[in-house]
Amino acid sequence: MRLRRSFFDSQLILVLNIVTNYAWLLPSPWGISMESVNMRHLLKWRRQQSPCSSVIYSVQFQGEFEMRILNGSWEDAVGCQRVTRTECDLTFDLGSDSDYNIRVRAECGRRVSPWAELGRPFNRRETILTVPAITVTTMGDALQVTFKGLPLTVGVTVTIWKRGELVRGKSSLRVITVQQNPLHIDALQEGAVYCVKAQAHLDTHSKSSSTDTQCVSITGPGPTWLKPTTVTVIVVILAGLVFCLSWSVTHCRPEACYAYFRKEPQPTALLLDWPLTRVKIYPQDELREPIHAVLVSELQRELRTEPSSQLDKWTQSICSEGTDRPYQV
Repeated sequence: MRLRRSFFDSQLILVLNIVTNYAWLLPSPWGISMESVNMRHLLKWRRQQSPCSSVIYSVQFQGEFEMRILNGSWEDAVGCQRVTRTECDLTFDLGSDSDYNIRVRAECGRRVSPWAELGRPFNRRETILTVPAITVTTMGDALQVTFKGLPLTVGVTVTIWKRGELVRGKSSLRVITVQQNPLHIDALQEGAVYCVKAQAHLDTHSKSSSTDTQCVSITGPGPTWLKPTTVTVIVVILAGLVFCLSWSVTHCRPEACYAYFRKEPQPTALLLDWPLTRVKIYPQDELREPIHAVLVSELQRELRTEPSSQLDKWTQSICSEGTDRPYQV
């Protein structure tokens, strides 16, 4: 009987603990989805009804590198830790073409909700590419195609053809990246009309719709008579200026010339008659100091003949008085 009562008591305590813990847990975020357009990945979710007034959220992700190299660990999304908003930009966190598991949870004080994961792994190659915005302009016998808002990893296929030749299959395809923007095409036929359309692509499977066809007329480098005429006009204008300047100088009256061409007054420092003095510099004699030396051969001879007492006296006398005999080697 006691065993049954203790068993029921332990079961009751376990149930109460589970109910209490569940009551203190925050509900997990729901409606988690990923919106990826033009390689910009935005995670969104909805908040649950909770009596807590200030709920914050944290996001983690797990890719192939984290699963294989980091033993299945989860990485915190930079800029999406303990935030109050219900979205997270993961563009820079999801930096490879592998599959990513993503999860988010809510916090309120000491209360923490369970992790809620995205329904299935996300790969950035699933991004939706929109039609690129292009501008086509002409410059002489060339045209320039400029793109706006291209992601770094997205390429563009540009189709160029002369009007009336697309049906016969005469078109030119150019594949460019962001580094090659804008696209410059020269040596086109003067007077012809060229048409351009473009399509963004990430790989062979992910492509955007094509842009509307834009056609421009090639005007060429310009009329052949324009350059000689321009040179002639410039020469005439320069000759007129030189003539007017020379006439004004030769026929200008002195008072008018002085009025229009004033000379700058000479500085007063140059007008004063400053006395000039000559400074003589006499060369100084070189400083000399006598040096007393002893012949080595003579010193050796005296060392052999003189006793030590006489040698000491002789050495002292040399050090004190010196000698004028030069030093020889």
